[in-house]
Amino acid sequence: MRIVFMGTPAFAVPTLERLRTEGHEVVAVYTQPPRPAGRGKQLQPSPVQRAAEAAGLEVRCPARLREADEQARFAALDADVAVVAAYGLILPRAVLEAPRLGCLNVHASLLPRWRGAAPIQRAILAGDTVTGVTIMQMEQGLDTGPMLARAATPIADKTTGALTEELATLGAGLMAQVLADPRGFAPVMQNDAEATLAPKVIKSEARIDWTATACQIERQVRAFAPAPGAWFEHEGERFRILRAETLEAAGEAGTVMDEALTIACGEGAIRPLLVQRAGRPAMEPAALLRGRAIPPGTRLR
Repeated sequence: MRIVFMGTPAFAVPTLERLRTEGHEVVAVYTQPPRPAGRGKQLQPSPVQRAAEAAGLEVRCPARLREADEQARFAALDADVAVVAAYGLILPRAVLEAPRLGCLNVHASLLPRWRGAAPIQRAILAGDTVTGVTIMQMEQGLDTGPMLARAATPIADKTTGALTEELATLGAGLMAQVLADPRGFAPVMQNDAEATLAPKVIKSEARIDWTATACQIERQVRAFAPAPGAWFEHEGERFRILRAETLEAAGEAGTVMDEALTIACGEGAIRPLLVQRAGRPAMEPAALLRGRAIPPGTRLR
């Protein structure tokens, strides 16, 4: 097939690579423009741009797709289908309808649950036991289109980072199956009554509220690992917890309970297993405490 690929983060790269492995002709790759990143705020290409350029594919980075001339450039590619994976830009009707088979999206949830920008984080935060990927025929609504295929996986104790990698591979394989026999996958309409929304994560959500239960905070830690990281403050310094376990213990919420940095919650307690000070590498609590004492009885914010 002649395919236009549209994606931006690392989640999208396995799908792009699978399309090439399957022998499809990727006629162009659309990705978001380079963004400032790092301490020097130098412009950095997206993971998809780097992968596409390494493969010698044509890369296009329009800031938006609303203009008629940009839409005409897209249509001129004469694609059989556009494959979309976390692209990050709204696709106007003219773009959606240009390829012969339309636009197919790899979405990181079992639709109609978790429509939107942050399905993996929202699934973990909500305490879902299962998530997955959906291949969806795109339309102008927010992840509302007919579903062609779904594949599930348990969440267990996975972080967003680990689950993103797993779902990226799962989605790449599922998209390959659909493209191998598009007519073999009958579209199934979503039940809007079962839909939930997964809005974009804002950094303030990552601040730990110690009055929450230990289970809620542990899910928060996993949902925001590796970034932005669930965090608390102590003496004006920010600390991120990247991995933790829950304990049955009681104490005043936010109080350090022992020399292992066990912290009381509104119900139960958590024990950090991997922590990070600002500007420092992640480390186990014992190593952290050797350089930055946080004694029992300390109240954290």
